[in-house]
Amino acid sequence: MGTGEGFFERRDAGRFTATEYTRGPWDAGSQHAGPPAALLGRAVEERPGARADMRIARITYEILRPVPIGELEVTTGVLRSGRSTEVVEAAIAPVGAAPVMLARALRIRVAEESVPAVVSGPQLPTPGEVEVTPFFPVPWETGYHSAMETRFTEGAFVEPGPGTCWMRMRVPLIAGEETRPLDRVLIAADSGNGISAVMDFGRYVFINSDLTVHLHRHPVGEWACVQARTSVDGAGIGLADAQLHDEKGPIGRSAQSLYVAPR
Repeated sequence: MGTGEGFFERRDAGRFTATEYTRGPWDAGSQHAGPPAALLGRAVEERPGARADMRIARITYEILRPVPIGELEVTTGVLRSGRSTEVVEAAIAPVGAAPVMLARALRIRVAEESVPAVVSGPQLPTPGEVEVTPFFPVPWETGYHSAMETRFTEGAFVEPGPGTCWMRMRVPLIAGEETRPLDRVLIAADSGNGISAVMDFGRYVFINSDLTVHLHRHPVGEWACVQARTSVDGAGIGLADAQLHDEKGPIGRSAQSLYVAPR
């Protein structure tokens, strides 16, 4: 399969082909969860009849099985619709097969400048103030690791402990289509457990089966920052918790439940 010019190529309204840029670091045939998370977020925003006066405030993903690299179908449906809020569900599946990843999004009606803005959180060094940071070693040349530019202000992929990393897409989410700021945040948010890994990649697995992203402000710009910290219990359950930023400041949080075990 060719690399293409984006993470996905659109075939028709609900069908896509995943390119090699979606490939994760652990299995040559499976995607990193970031690209399909962003694709499902795009589907929620683009669904027929979507209201322009609402935006995603929270989106939760259930990763049922690894998302394969290949032909995929994306479907959406409205679970609840009200004057000020709605809940939208989206799913991604190999063509003709059961879903491998689900998303449920809460969208809230917005009215600009209707209430005072209250912002809290640290102001981070900008991506222009730090150097490009290499990804940890991956056994193939092309994948998510080569399609994302990463710049750490704290920690590194190969250093255990908390980490803060600016991330920018090198290719669009969908080939030939404009990349949106929400795409940039959702494609980065699933990297929190890798950014803040507290255990040796070679000795332990720490896999997330879910991801929740809360956004109090709509992101702007090309860069998204994930400021993450991981906690692990001896029973093998972990949590990667992150504050999300754009270049203007904090925009929300993300969390991942982790399965942790020796390899």
